[in-house]
Amino acid sequence: MTTFTEESVSPFLDTLKDWHFKENAIEKKFKFKNFTQALGFIVQVGVLAERMNHHPELFNVYNKVKIRLNTHDSGGVTTKDIELAGQIENLF
Repeated sequence: MTTFTEESVSPFLDTLKDWHFKENAIEKKFKFKNFTQALGFIVQVGVLAERMNHHPELFNVYNKVKIRLNTHDSGGVTTKDIELAGQIENLF
């Protein structure tokens, strides 16, 4: 599977609000009203990820969630990551 460079993924990230390329991955930070909303969001992301068989790195502290996407077996960002990021955006 072809991986994107920071330059080649840029046009896709322009369509995804606040997603950034960092260290061969794309990531975004989300902020919620409280822990319950943050946790509910994580569960919804988990359901999407499981359907795609593509699992993100998820980090949570109280009302904040950071999601980091890359295709581990490809060693970088692929179309799978862009697709999952788009679906995550539809949840938020």
